[in-house]
Amino acid sequence: MDEGAVKDYLIKNDERFRELVDEHQQFEQQLQRFSGKTFLTPDEQIQETVIKKKKLALKDQMQLLIHRFKAEQQSVG
Repeated sequence: MDEGAVKDYLIKNDERFRELVDEHQQFEQQLQRFSGKTFLTPDEQIQETVIKKKKLALKDQMQLLIHRFKAEQQSVG
C-alpha cells in the first residue's frame, strides 16, 4: 500500500490520525493568512514561527502513525 493510500485509510479509520490532519490543515490556513500580508508585526512573526513548528510536529506524528501502520501490515501479510 503506498503512502497516499495509507493516509486515506487512516483518515477514514483512525480518529487520532484524522484529528492530526484536521489540526495540520487549521495551522496551514493560519499560515496562509500570514503569507497574504506584506508586513508582519513582531508578534505575528513569532506566531508564524510557533505555528510552523507545531505544524511540523503534527506532520512528524502523522508520519509515525503511517510508519506504524505500514509495519503492522507487513508483519500481518
